Amino acid sequence: MPIKSKLISKEARKYYENTSFEHLVSTWLQRDGWEVYAPYVDHGAKTDVLISDGNHFYRIQVKSVDTSDENIVVLPQWSEEDDIDFVIYFSKRADWGYITPKYSTRRKLKHPEHIRFHQQAKNFKKAFDKA
Repeated sequence: MPIKSKLISKEARKYYENTSFEHLVSTWLQRDGWEVYAPYVDHGAKTDVLISDGNHFYRIQVKSVDTSDENIVVLPQWSEEDDIDFVIYFSKRADWGYITPKYSTRRKLKHPEHIRFHQQAKNFKKAFDKA
């Protein structure tokens, strides 16, 4: 059995954890039949995952929250000019996430326009189909 023999820095661990959610979204969407693309660099581009059904493209921003409280207030980390279609939030401390449209003001994550999902492929697919 492989054993990790080197500890990674806190910064690296945070980066790995955040990108793991992006990879998870990409995997689930690809399994659902979407064409999935990932930018080489997403700093400033506000697109973590790009998907297409063959006719239309959708830009997705993937975020994580370090809480199990679904009433947390989230802030937009983009401007009105940024082309984002969906934001997908993952809780790092619980087994849920939310799919949201792009929004422009602070709001609770548990907002009526946001669609909750359990962090499992089947539940995510159902939620994404509603988005």
